[in-house]
Formats: sequence, C-alpha cells, structure tokens
Amino acid sequence: MTVSDGTPDAPAAADGRAESGQPVRTAAFFDLDKTVIAKSSTLAFSKPFFDQGLLNRRAVLKSTYAQFLFLMSGADHEQMDRMRTYLTEMCAGWDVEQVRSVVGETLHEIVDPLVFDEAANLIADHKLCGRDVVVVSASGEEIVAPIARALGATHAMATRMVVEDGKYTGEVGFYCYGEGKVDAIRELAAREGYALEHCYAYSDSVTDLPMLEAVGHPTVVNPDRALRKEATSRDWPVLTFSRPVSLRDRLPAPSGAAVATTFAVSLSALAGGALTYSLLRRFVFQGR
Repeated sequence: MTVSDGTPDAPAAADGRAESGQPVRTAAFFDLDKTVIAKSSTLAFSKPFFDQGLLNRRAVLKSTYAQFLFLMSGADHEQMDRMRTYLTEMCAGWDVEQVRSVVGETLHEIVDPLVFDEAANLIADHKLCGRDVVVVSASGEEIVAPIARALGATHAMATRMVVEDGKYTGEVGFYCYGEGKVDAIRELAAREGYALEHCYAYSDSVTDLPMLEAVGHPTVVNPDRALRKEATSRDWPVLTFSRPVSLRDRLPAPSGAAVATTFAVSLSALAGGALTYSLLRRFVFQGR
C-alpha cells in the first residue's frame, strides 16, 4: 500500500490509447465531503439557513451535533441512512429558489475556507493532464453544483430531491450514494466517452467502495477505518489531506515580472495603435 504525506504525485499525462491509436477520454471522480472539503457540505450551511428562517435553533443544534459525529466517526451505511432521513425531513417544504439563493450568496464565505489545498492542487493537476474533473456527492445538487463550479470541475453529480410547486416534498428522486454513484458515473462515462479503466477516483469513506472499484486508478483520502483496511488489502494509494485553505488565497498575486510584461505589452499595443492611426490618417488625407 502506498501512503503519502498529503502531497500527491502529479497524475500521469498519458492514460492510454484506443484501438484506433487516438488518446482515450478520461476523468477524475472526486467525492466531496472530507475528500475535497473538510466538513459535510450540507451541514456547513446550517447557519445561513437559520439566518434565512429555514432552520430553527433546535435544528441548528442537531446539525452541529451531526457534523461533529460525521467528522469524528466517519459515516457507514447505517449512519448515512440516518443522515439522509434527517436531511430530507429537515428540508421538506423548503422553497427551492430560496435554498439556491442562500447557497449562492454564502458559498464563498462558507465553503472557501474548507477546501483542502492538496485536493485543489490535485484537481488542477488532473485538468492540466487533460482529464475532466467530476464531483460526485450524496449531498443535494443545489449545494454540490455551485461548489463544483467554484472548484473548476467539469461536471457535478449529486442527490436530487423531488420538487412540487417549487418546494421540496421530503422525498428523494435520486440518491447519489453507494451503487447510485456508480450508476451515475457509468451513465456519464457512456455519454462522454470516458474509458473507466483509465479513470481516477478519490474518496474517504468505505461507502464509496463501489465508486473506487469502478475505475482503474482508485485512491483513498483521509480514509475511515474500514476503507483504510480495504486499501491495505488491495494495495491502493492512501493520501492525507490536512490543509484547508481559502480558494481566494490560492489565486497568486501578479509578480513584478508579470506586471512589467503586461505594462510593456500595453505600451506596445498603444504604440502600434498610434502608428496605425498615423498611417491611416496620412493615407486618407493624401487621397483627397
């Protein structure tokens, strides 16, 4: 088993070639909670939901406790089932557009500081290698999709709630969990032409074992005890992500050389424009 200190090796650029000799299309599939971000993406929005009147104080306290259990003990199938029941009952009757608005307005404030720097670097490496990046999460699509966009992911796959008259009914239309994640991945792979045997997947939880088994390059991140045991027996790489960092902090300030280059290019453009104008003016007046 390969164990890393949290700085993953850059993924190889070449994944393989089809029988035609053309490079195959590939993707890297990332679980979200505790793999890319340090908390449960859904429970992280408890405070803004409370501020908007969607949650009462008792529900916020329950969410906080659920977040603590999630971080401390991971999530097996039984815990995930309880979490799903709790969340669906909690959001029954919520206005969908209000939820999207709250998430959109508070996304960077809530999620930016939770993103693991190591995960953001790994996502960037896969994109540089020409792979699509897909976030796959059991959280609701209204939360997962904006986070995926902020991370620069190509696609997002998430749980879909049943909506009637613009409000959640409390029923689940598609649960993006366990085998459900694999079904979604295979459907997307068929549509996009991914060769799954050359694709990558990352997760922290044993509940994502089917997703990891579905690709040729599985890697476990911050694994729970059961997944670490599986990784050991299968000799899968193990990564430890421990440095949450604001996405804004990852945007480098322009260097002095970059500023000087930009200034020089701007001057050249201005000079070129002035010369063109001068020649054009002379041509027009001489032609009269």
